[in-house]
Amino acid sequence: MSEAARLDVAALVIDAEQRIRGHIRQTALERSNFLSQLADADVYLKLESNQITGSFKLRGAMNKMLALSAEERTNGVLTASSGNHGAACAYLMTHFGIPGTIFLPESVSPAKLEAIRSYGADTELVPGDGIEAEKLARRLAAERGQTYVSPYNDPSIIGGQGTIGLELRRQTEDIDAVLVPVGGGGLVAGVGGYLKSVDQKVEIIGCQPENSPVMYESIQAGEIIDMESRPTLADGTAGGIDHDSITFDVCRDVVDGWELLSEQEIADAILVVLDKQHLMVEGAAALPIACLMRNPRRFAGQSVVLLVSGSKLGLGTLRALLAAAERG
Repeated sequence: MSEAARLDVAALVIDAEQRIRGHIRQTALERSNFLSQLADADVYLKLESNQITGSFKLRGAMNKMLALSAEERTNGVLTASSGNHGAACAYLMTHFGIPGTIFLPESVSPAKLEAIRSYGADTELVPGDGIEAEKLARRLAAERGQTYVSPYNDPSIIGGQGTIGLELRRQTEDIDAVLVPVGGGGLVAGVGGYLKSVDQKVEIIGCQPENSPVMYESIQAGEIIDMESRPTLADGTAGGIDHDSITFDVCRDVVDGWELLSEQEIADAILVVLDKQHLMVEGAAALPIACLMRNPRRFAGQSVVLLVSGSKLGLGTLRALLAAAERG
């Protein structure tokens, strides 16, 4: 039996919640009047964009870092990231005095690179997409005897991200559907795995950009595949997936449906939530909003949670989106 098949996600989440409870922010679950009226439903935003370091990634990284032994902390950590995981790790490395380096794709968002470096972390840019940065970080960690902190392919990461699901159940037990951005699958595996353990009827919908649907295409193929990703506003979900990733089987089991969103739909969602909610969200966080806006009546009469995963939208990107909308 594979490691993924043996994963007890609910147990991982409960363990993680006890470990990280005093170190993270319980984020708000806010009803969106505009989106609720649009869908004739009760639509809520789970605002992980307001988490410390600006995204849900702090949860998994915190769980992993707190679980390190004294020797592992002294030896240091290496990690790879498209941005938000790197910011979380940078914050924690500084906070706990853990040495290490964060490897990022050269295409990393300038806003996210600036956030990571603001914590004083060592960074290294790697050609190619995020999977190349992951491969290098894993190889060097093995060679140097350091701990590799995966953005998604680790039970501790899945458990930490899944604490969002546990929080949701505390905030409301009335959930019909949860729309989740998906990259490597750690977030949807944790949240979906936990929620399904307490209520099998909850519908979990995975949202990916059309320009980088790696997990979706892998699920369709029955195995993790290599495919080229095109540039996308949803950079936080872009790039390849480890071929041994334990998230694959969990995603296959808990995700009930998939939606692939166009760049225009993502852009529209960013601007709608800025206009109607006065909330700045990054491209990956806009995926669930774009999904609901594509076919709002699909959710009529339901209680729907949109997982707003992060806030780091660069000023240059925002200017370009506003200019395009003006030309419109």
